[in-house]
Amino acid sequence: MAFKRHERVQFSKIYSLSCLRPSRSDEHGQIGQKGYSRVVYCNDPDNLEAVRYRGNYVSTTKYTAVNFIPKSLFEQFRRVANIYFLVVACVSFSPLAPFQASSILFPLLFVIGATMAKEGVEDWRRRKQDIKANNRKIHVYKDHSFSERKWKDLRVGDLVKVYKDEYFPADLLLLSSSYPDGICYVETMNLDGETNLKLKHAFDFTASLQDDDSFQQFKAVVKCEDPNEDLYSFVGNLCHNNNQHPLSLQQFLLRDSKLRNTEYVYGVVIFTGHDTKVMQNATDPPSKRSKIERRMDKIIYVLFSTLISISFIGSIFFGIRTNRDLNHGSYQRWYLEPSRTTALYDPKRPGLAAFLHFLTGLMLYGYLIPISLYVSIEMVKVLQSIFINQDLDMYHEETNRPARARTSNLNEELGQVDTILSDKTGTLTCNSMEFVKCSIAGVSYGRGLTEVELALAKRKNVDQLDDANTSNVSDGQTVKSRKSIKGFNFWDERIMDGQWVNEPNSDSIQKFFRVLAICHTAIPEVNKDTGELSYEAESPDEAAFVIAAKEVGFEFFQRTQTHISLHECENGKKIDRSYELLDMIEFSSARKRMSVIIRNAENQLLLLCKGADSVMFDKLSKQSQPLEDQTKNHINKYAEAGLRTLVIAYRPLDEVEYKTWHDEFLAAKTSVSVDRDSLVDAAAEKIERDLILLGSTAVEDKLQKGVPECIEKLSNAGIKIWVLTGDKMETAINIGYACRLLAQGMKQIVITLDSPDIKALEKQTDRDAIAKASRESIRKQLEEGRSQLDSPKNKSSSVLFALIIDGRSLTFALEKNLEGLFLDVATDCSSVICCRSSPKQKALVTKMVKEGTRKTTLAIGDGANDVGMLQEADIGVGISGAEGMQAVMASDFAIAQFRFLERLLLVHGHWCYRRIAMMIRYFFYKNITFGFTLFWFEAHASFSGQPAYNDWYMSFYNVFFTSLPVIALGVFDQDVSARLCLKYPRLYQEGVQNILFNWPRILGWMFNGVLSSMIIFFICKNSTIHQAFRDDGHVIDYEILGVLMYTCVVWAVNCQMALSINYFTWIQHFFIWGSIFFWYVFLVIYGYLKPEWSTTAYRVFVEACAPSPFYWMTTFLVVASTLLPYFMYRAFQTRFHPMYHDEILRRRSEGGEVETSQTTPAELPDRVKDKMDHLSERMKHSHREI
Repeated sequence: MAFKRHERVQFSKIYSLSCLRPSRSDEHGQIGQKGYSRVVYCNDPDNLEAVRYRGNYVSTTKYTAVNFIPKSLFEQFRRVANIYFLVVACVSFSPLAPFQASSILFPLLFVIGATMAKEGVEDWRRRKQDIKANNRKIHVYKDHSFSERKWKDLRVGDLVKVYKDEYFPADLLLLSSSYPDGICYVETMNLDGETNLKLKHAFDFTASLQDDDSFQQFKAVVKCEDPNEDLYSFVGNLCHNNNQHPLSLQQFLLRDSKLRNTEYVYGVVIFTGHDTKVMQNATDPPSKRSKIERRMDKIIYVLFSTLISISFIGSIFFGIRTNRDLNHGSYQRWYLEPSRTTALYDPKRPGLAAFLHFLTGLMLYGYLIPISLYVSIEMVKVLQSIFINQDLDMYHEETNRPARARTSNLNEELGQVDTILSDKTGTLTCNSMEFVKCSIAGVSYGRGLTEVELALAKRKNVDQLDDANTSNVSDGQTVKSRKSIKGFNFWDERIMDGQWVNEPNSDSIQKFFRVLAICHTAIPEVNKDTGELSYEAESPDEAAFVIAAKEVGFEFFQRTQTHISLHECENGKKIDRSYELLDMIEFSSARKRMSVIIRNAENQLLLLCKGADSVMFDKLSKQSQPLEDQTKNHINKYAEAGLRTLVIAYRPLDEVEYKTWHDEFLAAKTSVSVDRDSLVDAAAEKIERDLILLGSTAVEDKLQKGVPECIEKLSNAGIKIWVLTGDKMETAINIGYACRLLAQGMKQIVITLDSPDIKALEKQTDRDAIAKASRESIRKQLEEGRSQLDSPKNKSSSVLFALIIDGRSLTFALEKNLEGLFLDVATDCSSVICCRSSPKQKALVTKMVKEGTRKTTLAIGDGANDVGMLQEADIGVGISGAEGMQAVMASDFAIAQFRFLERLLLVHGHWCYRRIAMMIRYFFYKNITFGFTLFWFEAHASFSGQPAYNDWYMSFYNVFFTSLPVIALGVFDQDVSARLCLKYPRLYQEGVQNILFNWPRILGWMFNGVLSSMIIFFICKNSTIHQAFRDDGHVIDYEILGVLMYTCVVWAVNCQMALSINYFTWIQHFFIWGSIFFWYVFLVIYGYLKPEWSTTAYRVFVEACAPSPFYWMTTFLVVASTLLPYFMYRAFQTRFHPMYHDEILRRRSEGGEVETSQTTPAELPDRVKDKMDHLSERMKHSHREI
C-alpha cells in the first residue's frame, strides 16, 4: 500500500528546537580531550588522517581460518572429561596402555571432530552473513560524482548517498535529504527492536545541498567523541566556514538502521566497522546453564572418584599379589617369567609395579566416563529446539510469528520453573490502546464496560452498574452499527456527532480535545489509494488520543515547520484552524508529562500539557481546586476498571514571561554539559506551573486472548506468578482479577506507604525521618503478613494469599535488612503483584527470587524496560509484541502471545526435562554396566591389567552400539501426550520438585548399573567356565568369553532402554534393535579382517559363537536376569507408590481416559494429590530452613 507524506513539510524546528540555532558554548571544551579525540575530514579523500582509523570491514565470526583449529580445540578441552580422554590417548602410546592407541584415539577424534564440525558450520553461517553485508553496494562521492562501492571499502570522511529502504553502511553525519529542510525518517528495528520511525534532521546550512553537484566545494571538519556503545548520545562539533556547530543524536545515522519514507539522504562517514555503535554493542548475552547440567558435572566428579577408587583398589591387590610372587628367592607364578618382565610386573619392586598398575587402571576403567555424553546432549537439545520452533500450536497467524528457541541450553529448565515474573503491558495485555472514557470538567463520559469491569461485576455479583458506566439497548445497537476504528472504542451520545456543543461545559470539552489534537509528536499519513488519514505515533497511547480528537471533530491533518493544522467543526461546518508551534518540552520517564507552547489565531500564547496524575495535580492552580476532587474520583474509578489515565491541563502565558523563559530554555537545550537534562528539566519546571485542569483521559489496554485461562492453568501446575507493573495499585489489582491471578476468596496482604503518618512526615520534607518511618512501617506490615500466613486458622482452612506492594514500599523491602522477610512472605503467597515498579526494581526482584529460593525463575516481558529482568532470570522469555523486538533479542525463548507460555512450559518443558533427565541417567547406567564388567574380570584375573574385550569393541561401545537409542530417547519419548499434559497441569510438579533427577534416583540408576555388571559377568563366567562350549569339546576361552559378555551388555542396556521408554516410534525401534543388529554385523565384518588387525575377534563369531546354542541360551538367560530387578522395581512402584504419570497412564489403560480433541478440566486421584501437597509442603519448610 502506498503512502504519501506531505511534501515540503519542515519539522526540524519542532524537534529539539533546531529552529533556534545554538551558538558555540564553553561546554565544548571537552572536545579534543580524552574520550573526545576523533577528527574527521569530510569529503577529503586524499587526507591521510582517515587511514589511522579502522576500515568498514566487519566480522562477527568466532573463528578465523588461522585460529579455528587451536581455538576450537581449546574450547573442547575446557571440559574435564575431554581432558581426561586426551591424557589417556597420549599415555596409550606407552607400554602402560592395556589397549592399542588407535582404539582410544578414534572415539576421541570422532567426538571432538563432530563438535568442532558443528562449531565450524555455525561459524560459517555467520561468515556468509558477514560476506553479504560487507559486499553490499553504496554510492560514494569521488571525482565530482557518486559511484558504487562496496561497504567494506568505505573510509572515515567519505561522502555517501543512501536511497530509500537502504541500510546505512556506517555511522553517518546527516548533511541533507530529499526534504527541503533536511529531515529524514529512520527505522531502528535492527538496533533496539522499535518499529516506530525516528525523525532526524540536518543543519540549515547543509540542508541546502540538494543535488550531487552541490558537494564539489563542500569541506568540513568533525571533532567528536571516540567510539563507544551508547546508542542514545553523540557529542561533537562540526566546523564549517570557520563556524562551530554543536552536533547531537538528531544529526547522527546509525549503521544497520534503515532509511524510510525519504527518497535519499547525503551523509559523511564518522565511524566505520567495529567502531560503529551497533558493533560496539555486539556483546555476548550472559551465559546461563541449567540446573541439570550443573548437577551433571557433579556426577562426572563422582564417576571420576569411582574411577580413581577402583583403580586404587586394583593397584593395591595387584601390588600384594606381585609381592607374594617372590617367596624365598623363588617365583610362585613362574609361568609368567617375571625375570624377563619390565617394571610393569616386577616382584622385586611391588610398590612401583602397583603404581604403574594404578595408571593402567585409570585408562582401563575410563569407560565409566561417557565420552559421547556432551555431544549427544548437544544434538538432542538442538533437535528439541527444532520441535519447539515448529510447533504449530505456538504459531501466531495474525503476526506470522512462531515460537523460537533462541538457545538450546535451557530446554530442560523449562520443565522446572517454580516462579514466573511477568510484565503486564504488552505481555498480559495487547499494548494496543483504545480510547474508552474521559473526565471533562468534573463530568465522566464514555459508555460501555471494559473487561476488568465485567470481571469486577461478576466477582461482586452485581447485575447492573451505575448509569455512568452503562448504556441502554439502543445505544448498544448504535455502537455495534458504527465502523470499528482502531484505537477508538468510545461512545457517548452527549459527545459524539457534534452533540458536545450542547453540553454546559462545551468550552472545556473543546479545549480538552484541542489539547489531544495538538500536544503530541504524531505525524499524519495519507493513503494514496483510499485518501484515508492515519497517524504514525511514538506510542499507542498517543495515537489513541489523536484518533479520539479526530472522531470527536478535531482532526489533525497537517504539520509544518512552525504550524499544526486541524479540521474543526463549528456550527455544523468543518473549518481549518492553524496553530503556531513555538516550543515542545518532550516526555521522559522522569518528567512523566509532555508540553507544547502554541500561539492561536487570536494571538494568545498557550501551554498545553498532558501527564501522569502523580505529577500533574501538584502543578495545578487554585482555580482548578473545585474540579480536582471530582477528577481524582473519576481517575480512581477508571483505575479500578483497569484503564490507563492521563491528566489534561493548559495555561495561558503572557509575552514577557514567555520570552524570558524561552531564552533560558534555549540555553539549556543547546548546552553540551553533563547536566544538560537537569538544566532542561529545571527550565521546564518554571513554565509548567499554575495549570488549569481540563480533565483526564482513560484508555484500555485489553488482555491478550487466553491470558486468564493460561494463568489459571499455570497456577494449577503449582507455579507461582508475580506481576511486576508500572500501573497504579487499583489498576493492577483489578487487572489481577480479570486475568485470574487473583481469585475470589483470596486474602490480600497489601504493603503500602499511603498511611496518614507517612503523609504527614512527607509534608515536613525531612528525608531521613521519612526513610526511617517508611522502613519501620514496611517491616511492621511484613511481620503482620507473616503472622497472617502462620495463623492456625488460615492454615487449617487452606486459605490462599496474595501479596500486593507498591513501588515506594518495594524500594525499602529490597534493602538487605528487609529482603529476607519480604521474600519469606512473598514465597508463601500464591500470587504477588508489584505496582509502580521501575525497570531496575524488576531486575532486583528477579535476582532476589532467583538467589533466595534457589529454584528456577522465568521472566517474561515485551519491552526494552524488561531486558534487565529477562537477563537476570534463569530463563528469559520475550514477547514479540508492539514494543519492538528488544526483549526478544535479550531472551532465551521468544513467543508471540502470553498464552503460548502454557504449552511451552507444561508440554515442551515437561517433555524436555523428562527426556534429558532420563537420557543422562541412562548414559551413566550403561557406562557403569560396561565399566564394571571390566573391573570384575580384572579381579578374576588377579588385576593383571588385561581388558576383557577387544580394543575396538570398547572403542565402538559409546559411539555406535549404544549412542543412537539414547539420542532417540532424548528427542522423542513422551510419558503422556500433550493433551494430558495440559489436562493434568499438576504433572508439571515432577520437574519443579526435580523428582526424576534427584540424588536418590541418580544413585539408584548407578546401583542398577553395578548390579547389571555383576549379573552379566558372574553368570557368563560361572555358566561357561567349567564345561564344553563347542561341539568338538573345546571349553570357552578368553576371546569367546569377551564376545559373550559384550553381547550380553549390548542386549541388556538396549533392552533396558526399551523398558524405560513410554512412547515408541519407528525411529526408536530402528535405533534400539538396529544397534543390536549392527553389533553382530560388525562382529562378522571385523572378524574377517586379517588376524593382525582383528586380533582376538578373528572369526570368533562365525566359527565359535554363532554355531553354539549355548551362546544364544546364555545370552537370553543373562539379559533376562539383568532386566528382572528393574522390571520388579517398576512393577512394585507402579502398584504401591505410583508417580504422577503412572496414575494417568493407569487410568487411561483402564478406560478412564479417552483421547479426544478437546481439553476438559480434570484432577489427579486423591492419593497422588495428597502426595504432591505433602512434597510441596516439605519443600516449603526446607526452604525456610535454608
